[in-house]
Amino acid sequence: MTRWALFTFVVIFGLGTAAVLVARFFGRSKSRASILVSVVAHWLAAYVLWTFAAGLAHHYGAIANYDSYLFVLLAVVVGFWHYRIRVKRGREQGLAVFVAGQLAWLVMLLVQNGVFRQ
Repeated sequence: MTRWALFTFVVIFGLGTAAVLVARFFGRSKSRASILVSVVAHWLAAYVLWTFAAGLAHHYGAIANYDSYLFVLLAVVVGFWHYRIRVKRGREQGLAVFVAGQLAWLVMLLVQNGVFRQ
């Protein structure tokens, strides 16, 4: 599943990059395609960093388990929302959605590993 998720992100990123290059060739540098590439790059980087950090935390015993499939689901849902807000309201509000998605994932990760249990 992780390979398919990564493959999907890479394909979307590649198509977005190609669309940006075509848009710039025709003189439209602020196209929706460039926003799409930016959003996909944010979520792909977040996936890589969360997986790396969780691997280290699991190795050293800080967390018991890490399910990256749930992050992929979160990235697709919140990434779509991130894109829509970025197009309609601008960069800052789009980044606020991205940060909110990261905080939601942190809470989900903590709940998965029983941090809030007594």
